Amino acid sequence: MEQRPYVLAETNYKLLKDHHVELAVLPWGATEAHNYHLPYGTDNFQAEAIAAAAAGKAWDKGGKVMVFPAVPFGTNTGQHDIYLDINLNPSTQLAILRDIAATLKRQGIPKLLIFNGHGGNNFKPLVRELGLEFPELFICYADSFRALDKTKYFDNEGDHADEMETSLMLYLKPGLVLPKKEWGSGAHRQFRIKSFSEGWAWAERKWSAVSEDTGIGDPSEATAEKGKRYFKDLVEKTGEFMLELCKADPSDMYSKD
Repeated sequence: MEQRPYVLAETNYKLLKDHHVELAVLPWGATEAHNYHLPYGTDNFQAEAIAAAAAGKAWDKGGKVMVFPAVPFGTNTGQHDIYLDINLNPSTQLAILRDIAATLKRQGIPKLLIFNGHGGNNFKPLVRELGLEFPELFICYADSFRALDKTKYFDNEGDHADEMETSLMLYLKPGLVLPKKEWGSGAHRQFRIKSFSEGWAWAERKWSAVSEDTGIGDPSEATAEKGKRYFKDLVEKTGEFMLELCKADPSDMYSKD
C-alpha cells in the first residue's frame, strides 16, 4: 500500500512536523445494517474513500489538506431496535467535535470540513453552536451524496442500501457485498400523514416499522460500473470544493457582488 501524505492515519511525524495544514477533513459515517447484502460499515467505507480520493485531487493542485480518521458511529436513534446498530446522540457528536475543534484551534489549523456519509447525522445545529464557541475556526460540513443529481446515474430512487449505495460498494468493496440472490427488495412503508412525505413536516422513522430488510430503495439495478462513474464524478466535484476551501481566506469568504 502506497502512503498518502494527505491521509493522517497513513502519514507520519517526520513528514508533518514542518507541514502546515489549511483544511482538516473529518469523515463521519455510521455503523448500521444496510439491507441484507451490504456491510454495517458501508457509510464509513464510502465516506473515507470519497474524502481521501477528493483530498488527493486537492493535494495534487497544491491544497494543504489532511483527512482525519473517520468517526464510525452516527446518530441512529430511529434504529435502536435493529441488532448492533450503534447510536451516538447528537449531544455526543457535539462533544467529539468540540474536542477536535479545540485541538485545531491550539495548533493553528484554520478550517474544518465535516464530511458526512450518513443520512441520520445532522450537523447544521452543531456547526452553528461550534461557530459561536470557536470564532477563530471556519467550520462547515458537506453531505457527500447531495453533491450530484443521482437520477443521472441510477434508475431507482432510495436513501439507504439502495441502488446508489450498492453500486458504490460493488465498485469500492465488492468482496463485502453478498451475491445478488441474497439482496432484499428495499421495499418500505411511508407515513400515513401526507405532510411528512411532502418533506415540509418531519418525524423520525422507526426503521423496523418502515422496512423488513432495513433497506430503503430497490438495489436490483446496481452495478460496479455505475458505482465507478458516480464515484469518479463525486470525487472530482468534492476535490474542487476542498481545494477552494484550502485557498479561501476565512476573513474574506463573501463576494461583493
